[in-house]
Amino acid sequence: MPTKIFRAALIALLCLAVSCPFFAAAEGMAGDFTDYAAAVRLNPAGETNRLEVQVVNYVDGDTVHFAVSESVVADGVLKARFLAVNAPESTGRIEEYGKAASAFTKEKLSTAASIVIESDDGAWNLDSTGGRYLVWVWYKPDAASQYRNLNIELLQNGLAVGSAASSNRYGQTCVAAVSQAKNRKLNVYSGQPDPDFFYGEAVELTIRELREHPEEYEGKKVAFSGGITVNYGGSVYVEQFDGETGRYYGMPVYYGYNLSGEGLSILSVGNEARIVGSFQFYEAGGVWQVTDVKYRMMKPEDPGNIRKLGEGYLPAYAPITAAELAGESGRDALAASVSLTGLSVQDAWAQQSGDSAYNGAMTLRCDQEGASVRIYTAPLRGEDGALLTPEMFLNRTIDVKGIVDLSEGECVVRVFAPENISVQP
Repeated sequence: MPTKIFRAALIALLCLAVSCPFFAAAEGMAGDFTDYAAAVRLNPAGETNRLEVQVVNYVDGDTVHFAVSESVVADGVLKARFLAVNAPESTGRIEEYGKAASAFTKEKLSTAASIVIESDDGAWNLDSTGGRYLVWVWYKPDAASQYRNLNIELLQNGLAVGSAASSNRYGQTCVAAVSQAKNRKLNVYSGQPDPDFFYGEAVELTIRELREHPEEYEGKKVAFSGGITVNYGGSVYVEQFDGETGRYYGMPVYYGYNLSGEGLSILSVGNEARIVGSFQFYEAGGVWQVTDVKYRMMKPEDPGNIRKLGEGYLPAYAPITAAELAGESGRDALAASVSLTGLSVQDAWAQQSGDSAYNGAMTLRCDQEGASVRIYTAPLRGEDGALLTPEMFLNRTIDVKGIVDLSEGECVVRVFAPENISVQP
């Protein structure tokens, strides 16, 4: 009798294993690994909606913008939020493993031979914000490969936690992928520090987050990364691209006399750097800026230090019009690099300053299709070493590249190099 009971129990277990192919992993066997991203298959003839797409912008680990037909989305850009996953943040405040999740998604999609998005049912459904579509994202690593499910791949690598993971088309697989990642203690489930996250006193965030919620961070120690575009008058301008909005956001960083040697070299134009400092409102200039930046040479790994991340950064010089500069677009672009073309110079004069270093700076009042804009220049010298004068630009049409700033509550553009202002023939 015991033998019969044992056999019956064994058969029952085998049947359960056959009916639930993810049984072993879901039970948490640490030594096994199941590739759940390949265990599901994209059905080209299924009841769901499917589109082959290309990436427009990478936003973060679980949000990407795709190019689609205008018959699907009016402006041709589908803002996709991945179904069943919630990746750590990397677009506002930076969370542990947020950068890793974002880099993982970008790596997989940027090298893919093909990308397909799929709805969970027969319709393209919006998320709770009403601005993003909930989708499954499939990609082929190369032309000869099967499609892999990126949502599930994020889960099985512990780069996202489940979000209503069981109540969707591939729910059983999602739950098993999460269980396996927890059992293997991967990334967000590891209990280990994120090597890409700085564990100092500063709030890790993006420049966009600072721009959109400045009062929340006033007086606080903040940290962000970006490319250095200009170094002038004891300050540098740092800009950062935001994939969600497709805009560049900038921030002035005042270092004054705090830095020397290696610290100053970190803030060289063209470097990408991590900035750490106090976020303040500069009353005299009427602008938000970061101050009190430091570099401790004897403690180069101190998370409170500014740090060089790379080099070779080129300013974006995002195109903008005079009319846009006068509106919300101008405010969004504060401290970022922009370019304007076809400006008709209506008036021009040299600025006078008690500081001789600024003598020769110019103000150009310009018109572009009925919209007015002021261009401020640093003292600029031509190839012969002579100062450029206002008369050279008066009643001419010019193109400029510079940094957006505020003057008397109005958005203006500051030009810091002679090659960034040119007269049209």
